[in-house]
Amino acid sequence: MATDIVAQLANSLAKTGVEEVELSYKGQGKKLDDAQSVEEMVKEIQDFEDLQALRLEGNTVGVEAAKAIAKALETKSKFKRCYWSDMFTGRLRSEIPPALNSLGDALMLAGAKLTVLDLSDNAFGPDGVKGIERLLKSTACYTLQELRLNNCGMGIGGGKILAASLIQCHKNSSAEGTPLGLKVFVAGRNRLENDGATALAQAFQLMGSLEEVHMPQNGINHPGVTALAKAMQHNAGLRILNLNDNTFTEKGAFAMAQALKHLRSIQVINFGDCLVRPAGAIAIAGTVSEGLPILKELNLSFGEITEEAALTVAQAVKDKDQLEKLDLNGKKTNKPTEITLHINILFFVFLTKKSALNDDEGEPEDDEDDDDDDDHDDDEEEDDEDVDVDEEEIEEEEEEEEEEESNGNKLSTPVAASRPPDVSSFLSFPSPDKLLKLGAMRAMLIEQQVNWLEHMLVMHSNTFFLTDALLKKAFSTPSFQGCNFVSTLLVLLGLIKVCLFCAYSAQAQKCEFLYRLSRCLVFPLHFSSLLISLWSSHDTLFCPLVLTLRPSVLLAAQSEDKVKPVLVVRGHLNALEHVASQDYFPKEYVDVLAVFLSR
Repeated sequence: MATDIVAQLANSLAKTGVEEVELSYKGQGKKLDDAQSVEEMVKEIQDFEDLQALRLEGNTVGVEAAKAIAKALETKSKFKRCYWSDMFTGRLRSEIPPALNSLGDALMLAGAKLTVLDLSDNAFGPDGVKGIERLLKSTACYTLQELRLNNCGMGIGGGKILAASLIQCHKNSSAEGTPLGLKVFVAGRNRLENDGATALAQAFQLMGSLEEVHMPQNGINHPGVTALAKAMQHNAGLRILNLNDNTFTEKGAFAMAQALKHLRSIQVINFGDCLVRPAGAIAIAGTVSEGLPILKELNLSFGEITEEAALTVAQAVKDKDQLEKLDLNGKKTNKPTEITLHINILFFVFLTKKSALNDDEGEPEDDEDDDDDDDHDDDEEEDDEDVDVDEEEIEEEEEEEEEEESNGNKLSTPVAASRPPDVSSFLSFPSPDKLLKLGAMRAMLIEQQVNWLEHMLVMHSNTFFLTDALLKKAFSTPSFQGCNFVSTLLVLLGLIKVCLFCAYSAQAQKCEFLYRLSRCLVFPLHFSSLLISLWSSHDTLFCPLVLTLRPSVLLAAQSEDKVKPVLVVRGHLNALEHVASQDYFPKEYVDVLAVFLSR
């Protein structure tokens, strides 16, 4: 009986399985020149009932081969998704439009209702856009949700043709009561420039349905950015806006800041390498602080923003509970100031809070521990059932008594007054625990209560103490490579240009510790205490802060093969002078430092 029920259930599950609707030739590297080269593919398409998606990425399709494939698609009325990126490698540009026209005409003849059209990485230029112009205006694209044309070299002309096609499609579909509702638009690396972007902005404003817009590296300046900003205001459901590596300047940044006020659903903002400048960054920060409740990522890196602007942005996002990434790399700076400390404290508060939330989610429940203890007791006494029963009864009575005592204590014992947050203790001897205990207003408390002159003196003493402890331990370790440490230090001080061992070179990843350690002597003095203590006590939390956020005043701009020297100030030299005078520091290295510093 039970066997029959199981068999029936298995048959039912088999019948309700997900039906295969996609045919894929992705990444096969086939050169399909003529009808004969696609005979097998054509037969598979013809035999595939209810085909909904065809993947041709990573192959190269000629005109005659495209016509043969198109003939097979003419009967596929349920076809929805075209994954046709990177399928014209090695083809003449003149071959691409007729191939696309054949495929598009077949889909229109079949009565297909497309939802995805991906032609990225085909480099077909304006002529290629003409190859899909007819398709984009047809009923086959009334239902289009994703249009991906990344790295196609469309140029201004192609951008205008594309915009006109989308506008016409929206007009035609609206007349039939089913207006085009495009959700995802991807057109990075297409040199659209201002005119192409402005034309597309008109289409975006008309549709008003976009959720993702990706248009990086298009040579768009502030007129085009302003046009896009106005269009984005009409797309209230926008979640991702990526305009990386275009040129906003203050005018474009101001326009985007205004547009963002209308986008309550925005989650990812990527304006990296967009030259937003300080005023633009501050304007965007104002919008972020006033709204954008579900913001997850904000990228304003390499936009020539100053420390003051970076601090404003950091303050704007500090209360965003869903924020996962803030990128302010590449900001301009003249000298280390207390603003640097404030920025990094805000970053550290953010990371610490995230870590604390993750730790709370991962803690085991008390009930599980109790169960483990009970199981352990049972295993030890399993040979004597009577004793087990007696012990269980005793344990239950003791637990009841403990609960009664606990309840009694709850009623009779007054609640102890909580100690006020101690900012000075944190600044003198910083640690993650102390920072968490300062509460949600930790950043404001630090800003209000810090006497910079007094704490600079306290940190001066702590820096020497902690640096001595760290370096003494390092130099006493037999495997420590002191010569490499000193050479790395000289590179960071800008005294020599070549270092045999660089922690960020591919050949010397093992020397990363030497690199970090040598940086201790070239960090701003007022931050060294916090940095070194966190390295030694909570490395797993602080390293992401240093290596990911990397404020430029603390970590020099780095490429894959080079390390630029940091700005040396008096505090660096004071720390170096103190270290060189200690017994643990080898005298031969003192002579080396003296030679270079005296030049």
